[in-house]
Amino acid sequence: MKKLFFVLALASASFFGMAQGTATSPSTTTATAPTSNAKIVFTSETIDYGTIENGSNGEREFKFKNTGTDALIISTCRGSCGCTVPTCPTEPIMPNQSGVIKVKYDTNRTGQFTKQVTVESNDPSGTKILKIQGNVNPPPATTTPTTPATTSPK
Repeated sequence: MKKLFFVLALASASFFGMAQGTATSPSTTTATAPTSNAKIVFTSETIDYGTIENGSNGEREFKFKNTGTDALIISTCRGSCGCTVPTCPTEPIMPNQSGVIKVKYDTNRTGQFTKQVTVESNDPSGTKILKIQGNVNPPPATTTPTTPATTSPK
């Protein structure tokens, strides 16, 4: 019985050894991906809203230019939370052309804020992190009108 297990183990080892020997090395089968020559350059990577009123217009724009030699393709734009909503161009930006990434911040949230917009594209330098910051004043205090006390006739 021991000899049978030994023979099966030896046969299995030689079978798996042969299977390993027929594979080609990764260096001969891996094709290198073409490198993009797109280059996204922002006018500014930070937008400072300053101090704004509660409920005011929270829309701003990040302006950029493709200074590379290939078309720039923006694949993803995402805000760091639900209060920051970016909108990116869906069409390729050709070399030497400009574009904008629109950002809308929810100005119904009171207080100071610093949020990020992550932009992923075919720019070889990688992901860009844009920043918005500012301060939203609290909403004006609402006063309830008081009615004078009425006296009932006697």
